[in-house]
Amino acid sequence: MKSVFGVLVVLVLLAGCRQPAPYVVNEGMVFGTTYRIVYQSEVDYHADITAAIEEVNQSWSPFEKQSIITRVNRNDSDVVVNDHFINVFDKSVEISKATHGAFDITVAPLVNAWGFGFKKKDSITTELIDSLRLFVGMEKVQRVDHRVMKQDGRIMLDASAIAKGYGVDVAALCLEKHGVANYLVEIGGEVRTKGVNTQGQSWRVGIDKPIDDPTVQDRQLQAIVALDGVSLATSGNYRNFYVDGGRKFAHTIHPQTGYPVQSDILSASVIAPDCMTADAYATAFMVLGSDRAMAIVNANPSLEAFFICTDSQGEMREIYSPGFEKIIVEIVDDRVR
Repeated sequence: MKSVFGVLVVLVLLAGCRQPAPYVVNEGMVFGTTYRIVYQSEVDYHADITAAIEEVNQSWSPFEKQSIITRVNRNDSDVVVNDHFINVFDKSVEISKATHGAFDITVAPLVNAWGFGFKKKDSITTELIDSLRLFVGMEKVQRVDHRVMKQDGRIMLDASAIAKGYGVDVAALCLEKHGVANYLVEIGGEVRTKGVNTQGQSWRVGIDKPIDDPTVQDRQLQAIVALDGVSLATSGNYRNFYVDGGRKFAHTIHPQTGYPVQSDILSASVIAPDCMTADAYATAFMVLGSDRAMAIVNANPSLEAFFICTDSQGEMREIYSPGFEKIIVEIVDDRVR
């Protein structure tokens, strides 16, 4: 009996000495950008994660010749949309309504015309923009079961402002399916988190200072936040832009005017339960400007936001919701707010 008890004690001690699972780091390229996924696990799930993300790519990438969105855009009558397409499309409709049309995935013709989409830039004229606006508006397209119905064949979809966030969600849910409790998924700067990092703390994530830097050679931080169980997405016009004739043209196109956005927000960072939602709202808030955007945040308990804005004197300042303030670890550039 004593020997059995001794064995049990040894087994308990050995169990107590077991080291926690290591943190795995997976990195690569997807959606034309980089990804970095960190999670605590004895098993490397990289193959499963990339397979799940590729399903999103084949659903929503306009650069894939046989993707669902490409077939929808070219009016393929045989295309049947899958669950990934439905999830993103339905969320797009929801957020378009919530932002009074500031978010709109039918903006593709305008984005292409300005040279930020999947086709070559056109020669911009007032007449061209006015003609293309006839094919923009979420009310002009609808989903009926697994089919997409367009009022006009010239209507095209561009989900670049939401599909990347959805890819983050799909990768995160893949990890959760495998029982992973601590992770950070980041694709092109959009993030979803759960649990703690290698130091046992909430995940620390930086928000970039909005410096015109398309090559990302002069990256600086404006703030650092602590995240656990939420997603963070940031939209800004300081990386994807071009200069023509001395004028800067940014990639965020106003769906209702047809022209690149001119608002006081230089960078919009949004916290939401899922990254798809955060991604779409971040883009919409760039269109709306700080006052209208913050009104939407304050009316929606599931959203928090951090805006880096420019005032009438051209000085940068931060505006953030009360809930966002609670997760700020540090304001790196501590100017008047």
